[in-house]
Amino acid sequence: MQTSSYNKAIVYWLLGGALLILAMVVIGGITRLTGSGLSIVEWNLISGTLPPLSEEAWATAFEQYKQFPEYQKLNKGMALEGFKQIFWWEYLHRLLGRVMGVVFILPFLYFLFTRQLTQWLFRRLLVILALGMAQGLMGWLMVKSGLVDNPHVSHFRLAAHLSLALALIGAILWTVADLTAGKRLHRQHPSAGYKRLSLLVLAVILVQIILGAFVAGLKAGFSYNTYPLMEGKFLPTHLQGLSWLEAMENGAAMQFTHRWVAMLVLLAVGLLWQRSRSVELPRVARTLTRTLLLTCLVQVALGIATLLLAVPVSLGVLHQVVAVVLFALAVLLVHRLRYA
Repeated sequence: MQTSSYNKAIVYWLLGGALLILAMVVIGGITRLTGSGLSIVEWNLISGTLPPLSEEAWATAFEQYKQFPEYQKLNKGMALEGFKQIFWWEYLHRLLGRVMGVVFILPFLYFLFTRQLTQWLFRRLLVILALGMAQGLMGWLMVKSGLVDNPHVSHFRLAAHLSLALALIGAILWTVADLTAGKRLHRQHPSAGYKRLSLLVLAVILVQIILGAFVAGLKAGFSYNTYPLMEGKFLPTHLQGLSWLEAMENGAAMQFTHRWVAMLVLLAVGLLWQRSRSVELPRVARTLTRTLLLTCLVQVALGIATLLLAVPVSLGVLHQVVAVVLFALAVLLVHRLRYA
C-alpha cells in the first residue's frame, strides 16, 4: 500500500532525461561504427552548436580534419562529400549532448525556484548534474585521444564515457524509484542472501558492459567471427601467457573475455531467477527478475549474431541498447529489493 504522493512532473522530466541519454548511446554507437567520431576536431561549446552553413565553412572544417592522423593514415583522398557523411553523425551526437544540458538545467532551475525540491532530491539532482558534466568532459577527452599519432580513441576513455552514461541512467532511475515507491507495507521480506545475489548480478552486468566497451574501442568484434570457438580454438595460442595489462590492450583477448563473461552473466541471472521461485518477493521484484532473465537471453543471442555477422551497424547498436536495458532492470531490481 502506497502512503505518499509524488510530483509527476519531476518524474516525467527525469524519465525524459533517461530516454535522451539512451538516444545518446544509440547515436554514439552509430558514430563509432561508422567511423565518424573524429570528424570534428575541436570543441566549441557555443559556436559549435551550428554546423557549417556555406561551402566555404565546409571547406574550412574539412581542411581542419585533414591536419589530423585519421585523414592522413586512414582516409587519405576522402572527398568533401565523404567527410560530410561522417561529420553529421558526430555533429548530431554533440548537438544532442547540448540539448540534454538545456533539458536538464532549465527545469531544474524552475523546480528549484518554485520550491518543489526537497533537500534530498536537490542533493541528488546536483549529483546527476555533476555526472552529466563529467560525461561531456570525458566525451571530449575521448575524442582528443584519437587526435594524436594513433587515429583511434582510447578504449579506456571510451569505457569511462559509457560508464558515466550508465551512472547517469542508474542515478536517474534510482531517483525515480525513490520518488514513486513511497512508503509501502509488504509481507514479503527477501533474504539477505537474495539481495546480495541481486547486487552481484548488477556488478557482473556492469563489468560485462565495460568489457564490451573495450571490445568496441579495440575494434575486436571484427576478428574471430566464429562461435563458440575462435577459429577452431578455445583460446588462440598467441593469447596464452599474456599479462593482465597486455590482455587489456589486446583486442582478441578482450573479445575472448567478453564472450565468456557473458556466460557468467547468464548463469548469475539464471541463478537469481531460479532462487526467486522459492523465496518471498514483492510482485514487482518477481516481474523484474523474470524480465531480467528474458532480456539477458535476448542479449546473449544478439551478441552472438553481432559477432558472427562481423558487427553490422544495426545489430551492434541494438546490442548496446539492450545492454543498457539490462543494466537498468538490474538497478531497479536492486532498488526494489532494498526497500522490500
